[in-house]
Amino acid sequence: MKRATITLPDDLEQALERFVDEQAIPVQLTAVVQTAVREYLGERGYLPSTSKLRIRPAKRGSGQEDVSVSHDHYLSSSAT
Repeated sequence: MKRATITLPDDLEQALERFVDEQAIPVQLTAVVQTAVREYLGERGYLPSTSKLRIRPAKRGSGQEDVSVSHDHYLSSSAT
């Protein structure tokens, strides 16, 4: 693991402090910076992408209209 000391301009420092302060669950500044660097490098192809899952509807549906309501039934019947 590499340790680094960085200097942040005032606007970044203030934005980071606001972000950390506004989190419902306490978060470490180190974790925020690591996540930001990871995302930045991932978007540029230097790390595996952390892109969001993009779920698109099927061109042709399953033919069932109640799957969102009866999902347990469908999942249990397909497992047997």
